[in-house]
Amino acid sequence: MMRIQYHRYGGPAEMHLESFELPAPNAGLVRVRVKASSVNPVDWKVRNGMMKLMTGKSFPRGMGSDFSGVVESVGAGVTRLQPGDAVLGAVGVKESGAFAEALIADEKLLVKKPPSVAFEQAACLPIAGVTAWRALVEKANLKAGQSVFVNGCSGGVGQAAVQIGQHLGASVAGSCGPDAVEEARKAGVEPVLDYTVRSASSLERRFDVVFDVAGTLPLGVARTLLAPKGILLDINPTPSKILRGLLSPGYKMVLGTPTVARLEAVADLAARGRLTFMIGRTAPLEASIALITDQEQGKRARGKAVIVVA
Repeated sequence: MMRIQYHRYGGPAEMHLESFELPAPNAGLVRVRVKASSVNPVDWKVRNGMMKLMTGKSFPRGMGSDFSGVVESVGAGVTRLQPGDAVLGAVGVKESGAFAEALIADEKLLVKKPPSVAFEQAACLPIAGVTAWRALVEKANLKAGQSVFVNGCSGGVGQAAVQIGQHLGASVAGSCGPDAVEEARKAGVEPVLDYTVRSASSLERRFDVVFDVAGTLPLGVARTLLAPKGILLDINPTPSKILRGLLSPGYKMVLGTPTVARLEAVADLAARGRLTFMIGRTAPLEASIALITDQEQGKRARGKAVIVVA
């Protein structure tokens, strides 16, 4: 089978579409024929070596984390899934390998795909959907009648945060680039700020939750947006931010760690039409290196980038 892989850490030039021999699944593991996979910033961060203390020095390494597909075979002890099941899920950062014709995944990172959800949409759910779910439901405990400001409301996690916030009964405001303002407004974000024109600091409102998806909101500005006892959520960890989180109960780091319960929660929302993603660009596996490179270099179409595997 074919997959995007690399033989050393580095930039886009290290990616190659190559043949790879996928083993039979061991106990607790599942072999999946990939139908679609979505591209996330973590994918090229891993390839660049930013997480090599976790990912190690074994090569070649596959790329990609989010996917949807059909189960081909299962290892010993797998009970929730069987060959022929349509699934969605993720592979761990250390394993990676979703940009491929097939992959091996842990059963604990897989759930059945709702029949009403297309494979392309399902592939967008694991990281973006779970990150937003963890942030607003588990970390912020967002309630009906509360308010949330999403900095970066047009990206993958931002889109999910807007919809999950609305599902929970909260009012959602946000900021995004000029080309996404109208779409955000149509999605119910009010007010929506074009960050190139108006700073979030100009808002006179205060919010129960400020969710910095883009990682560009200065701490001082974020604090001016927070209501008393408000919560600031951040998905871009740095050593100083992690330390800040330990010292401030109102500051919380969010990692989009998939579990069966979280994946089922976002899959259920998608099945009910409460969570959908704008897909800005798709490409077949054979053309996916160019797609990934463009995403990494900032040449991004609005919405998620998805690799569709024939």
